[in-house]
Amino acid sequence: MGINSRLQMLEEKLKEDEPKKKIKKFRFPFGKKVGKSQAKKNYVTIIKVNENGNLDFKKIQIKEQTIVEDGIPRLATPNYVLRWKKNPVVILPSWSTEPFSPEEHFRKSLEDGSNTKGYKILLAKMQSEAMNAKKPIGNMLKIGLGLIVVVVIGYALISGGGA
Repeated sequence: MGINSRLQMLEEKLKEDEPKKKIKKFRFPFGKKVGKSQAKKNYVTIIKVNENGNLDFKKIQIKEQTIVEDGIPRLATPNYVLRWKKNPVVILPSWSTEPFSPEEHFRKSLEDGSNTKGYKILLAKMQSEAMNAKKPIGNMLKIGLGLIVVVVIGYALISGGGA
């Protein structure tokens, strides 16, 4: 048994001994998830983003399209309510009376040119052009083979069939 084979065996044993890292799934903090009956009563999970970057999770009821957080009334119309696994969520910056709005950010990214939608369209166009460039070569090959077959048949008819 050579050194290389021994090293390979050792590496395989080390890989087997390594514990498998399990990816943890995100779960709301205890008591902050909104159930079905609470969702019917207009409760939402608030993810409050503080100035220092920390997040606070709360469960608050929406009344007359507003929520009161820290004594300040804030907007909570349907276009601000997001869903995560059937759980209504509102992302609320502590410095603003308006929560995060995906529609507004989408519109802003279109204006800024930082939207990925254009890149997806360009990528699809480039891929379709790359596929279309290969097709004429295949067609030319078929036409060439067809012409060769026609010439051979024509020659055979003109020469008397070769029998």
